[in-house]
Amino acid sequence: MKTVHTIQELRNEVHRQRMAGKRIGFVPTMGNLHAGHITLITEGLKQADIMVSSVFVNPTQFGPGEDFDSYPRTLEADAAKLEAAGCHLLFAPPVTEMYPGDQDKWAKVVVTEITDRHCGAARPGHFDGVSTVVSKLFNIVKPDVALFGKKDFQQLAVIRRMTAALCFDVEIVGVDTVREANGLAMSSRNGYLTEDEKQRGATLYQCLCAAKQEIQQGNHDYSAIAEQANEKLAAAGFAPEYFSVCRADTLEPAGPDDKDLVILAAARMGQARLIDNIDFTL
Repeated sequence: MKTVHTIQELRNEVHRQRMAGKRIGFVPTMGNLHAGHITLITEGLKQADIMVSSVFVNPTQFGPGEDFDSYPRTLEADAAKLEAAGCHLLFAPPVTEMYPGDQDKWAKVVVTEITDRHCGAARPGHFDGVSTVVSKLFNIVKPDVALFGKKDFQQLAVIRRMTAALCFDVEIVGVDTVREANGLAMSSRNGYLTEDEKQRGATLYQCLCAAKQEIQQGNHDYSAIAEQANEKLAAAGFAPEYFSVCRADTLEPAGPDDKDLVILAAARMGQARLIDNIDFTL
């Protein structure tokens, strides 16, 4: 695996592979990689000849008071994991390479409506940072296929909409969430949890599964389902943020006639803000 730190180096390497007739796959990350990220690489190798990954802690998707400064930066360990998984090219730029100047005064990519609720409401501007950096990376790499985990279902929906709206010629593939043995969704921020909190953190997925079962059994009182889940989360030591039954395509509140559903949830446990979801069709 080759590691590059500048946009021009990355473009040169990808161009060389493309001229050789290779199909390019791409997995953008913020590093501190876990098994979920590695699954994206292994799935990508089934769909592309050359896998490119980026490790970049993107400042524009962090809000005031969030953990940008303390976010774990583990490039050496990340590179070893990517190489072991079969990744061919790693892009690890400094902030000045991606934002050569005052980042607040540069162009911004804004995806509307689908970003208004859920994490978009809880973290104003977060998805503007995500869509901006991913569009920049798409323009640099020009991948044939890009893979994203479904754990952040709203982020995946935002990227799908951005890709279509801006006419990127990129196939977007969502990959199922990888979980710990107790059901806790793997996340780079799980390192903030104590061992006890990791065990109690599994309650979030348990509530999602229970809500799905209730709905499949015919309960369409989604407000009551959410209230029951939030009570259980609070009893487990969470500070619930949202628990929402939504239409899978728009992420708007679901009605009794909707069939393609996703339940989105976010809650704080100790120092960590955990998100999770479960999608299904009635």
